[in-house]
Amino acid sequence: GHRGVDSTGETTYKKTTSSALKGAIQLGITHTVGSLSTKPERDVLMQDFYVVESIFFPSEGSNLTPAHHYNDFRFKTYAPVAFRYFRELFGIRPDDYLYSLCSEPLIELSNSGASGSLFYVSSDDEFIIKTVQHKEAEFLQKLLPGYYMNLNQNPRTLLPKFYGLYCVQAGGKNIRIVVMNNLLPRSVRMHLKYDLKGSTYKRRASQKERDKVFPTYKDLDFMQDIPDGLFLDADMYNALCKTLQRDCLVLQSFKIMDYSLLVAIHNLDLAQREQGMPADTRRPAPQKALYSTAMESIQGEARRGGTIETDDQMGGIPARNARGERLLLYIGIIDVLQSYRFVKKLEHSWKALVHDGVTVSVHRPSFYAERFQRFMCNTVFRRIPLKPSPSKKSRSGPALPRRS
Repeated sequence: GHRGVDSTGETTYKKTTSSALKGAIQLGITHTVGSLSTKPERDVLMQDFYVVESIFFPSEGSNLTPAHHYNDFRFKTYAPVAFRYFRELFGIRPDDYLYSLCSEPLIELSNSGASGSLFYVSSDDEFIIKTVQHKEAEFLQKLLPGYYMNLNQNPRTLLPKFYGLYCVQAGGKNIRIVVMNNLLPRSVRMHLKYDLKGSTYKRRASQKERDKVFPTYKDLDFMQDIPDGLFLDADMYNALCKTLQRDCLVLQSFKIMDYSLLVAIHNLDLAQREQGMPADTRRPAPQKALYSTAMESIQGEARRGGTIETDDQMGGIPARNARGERLLLYIGIIDVLQSYRFVKKLEHSWKALVHDGVTVSVHRPSFYAERFQRFMCNTVFRRIPLKPSPSKKSRSGPALPRRS
């Protein structure tokens, strides 16, 4: 990837130090959000998706930009009006967005995954900033009109919430970044984390991954560690599976595949034992963005309550494991900017020859979506069997077999 480390031990990306990149991002976003506020509110037009605004930041400053102690850079903002609309849809006011991203230094996440991307989180835990490759940024631009239509109809989704797409040009290199919702609040200790695709071919965490402080396991690990799956009450289960089904349809319509469901598990009972006292489940700060917690993403249908006590979820979805321990799940669909291009098709036909074609993770988008849903709603998440109340017993007929 483009990630490296310089002689002082600081992370670099395309030879730009992390501190310079963080500084440029904050200067750029401050400027672009400020200049947007002078533009009147209006409906989003088709051409808004293709606008790119660019501003130069010389280190000595200019009449538009402040002086700074980094090298000169240029900052580009993609589709500013369209993204302003997305932020509004999620209830993020411009001053909140600025305050979250620019009032305190951004925090670099060390566990950055296999993509070679850099990840930063805002100090209030609200937003993740991720570096993306040229192809991914291009693909996101192409997706915007469809993404807009979909969000308009349905802001409750497990798909990534994109709040901004920018590019820092420094040292002759383009560093593209996307601002997204943060799925995993740092204030909540995650005991387990899985990246699930519904594929079993080579889907086991590597030894290098396992040696990390907070490893991300994969499908085969999940089936081994949690063979009985995660139990949700019926309303919650239905809402979750319905949301997954709807999101997969959207991804399929964009010919997107190779995405994963990130599932992080906070075990309330284990946390209680670790502390040797009542579990402290106060979340430090409520999320500013609407529909951004796992709970809100699927809560269109699920009613609070049900068979699991849901006092203060800290945004997580209440569940239990086979041992009956109380869990909070933090979930979201990630890696959706992989379009099913020629390379992927090639990869699939080659893998299918070498190995049986059904378990390989790269597939036609429709096949991928179906397999993904089936795995999530049959293997990963299960319905807690409801104890029928005596009055209902007589009324309800024989139970219908569940559709796989």
